Amino acid sequence: MSVTDPQPPAPDAGADAAQEALRDRIAADSLTTRRDYLRIVATVSGGLAVGGVAVASGILHRHGDADGTPEVKKIADRILPGESLAFRYPGDEDRAIAVRMEDGTLAGYSAVCTHLACAVLWRKDRGSEGELYCPCHEGVFDARTGEVTAGPPPRGLPKVILIEQIDGSVWAIGTARSGESLQEGYCRQRGAGTPPCEALRAGAPASRPGPERSERA
Repeated sequence: MSVTDPQPPAPDAGADAAQEALRDRIAADSLTTRRDYLRIVATVSGGLAVGGVAVASGILHRHGDADGTPEVKKIADRILPGESLAFRYPGDEDRAIAVRMEDGTLAGYSAVCTHLACAVLWRKDRGSEGELYCPCHEGVFDARTGEVTAGPPPRGLPKVILIEQIDGSVWAIGTARSGESLQEGYCRQRGAGTPPCEALRAGAPASRPGPERSERA
């Protein structure tokens, strides 16, 4: 009895076909996954682009757009020179910021960038008076006026009308839209019959709303 080396089994055509089909299916799944990924990326990117256009063109709600009379709201017991304060006004969803410059000037603005609605921050150490800065796309706004000084924002920041009482407390009493003065925003929201608005309508130099605001506060 002789011993011979075992012979390898003959190729199984059916098994080869099954393996080839499996490879084809894996390749197809990988391609589908890549296509789906690219489709998702394109959809998200398109959504961001549309959202940006909507914000820039004024389709979406912007801070200060609402008509009517906003509430009077105390935002701080005191704001010292060089300090800033983040708060919400006129609604709980409306981010805002108050800044007190070194010379005592007090200003309030929407803290939502007019470019793509990113958060606006106060940078005290920039320039001689500090600046309002959006880190998303390097937007910069003037601290005194809210107007754009650098970057892509298409318009200045809407304003929050602030007053300071004798005890140092700071109150928000209204908003002004981009390009609108404090007096115009105040009169639009509070009514043309208030003393500051009467003076403005008569052509007299209108000071910031004073006694009437204090009574409301």
